[in-house]
Amino acid sequence: MNVVWHKSSYSASNSNCVEMGVFGASVAVRDSKDPHGPSLNISARAWSEFISGIGTGIFPVAK
Repeated sequence: MNVVWHKSSYSASNSNCVEMGVFGASVAVRDSKDPHGPSLNISARAWSEFISGIGTGIFPVAK
């Protein structure tokens, strides 16, 4: 299965960052510095809760 990877719009094109992509019923997360390396696969629900937690301040974001 091919994954279309996305990275934050806050990242410059040459910046190293975390990328995410939908992989079946889960979300894959990887390091953009190693695009052929391993990815962490988590459930879509866990990803949604993580993103929600960032939005509500549960997971502070460095600025």
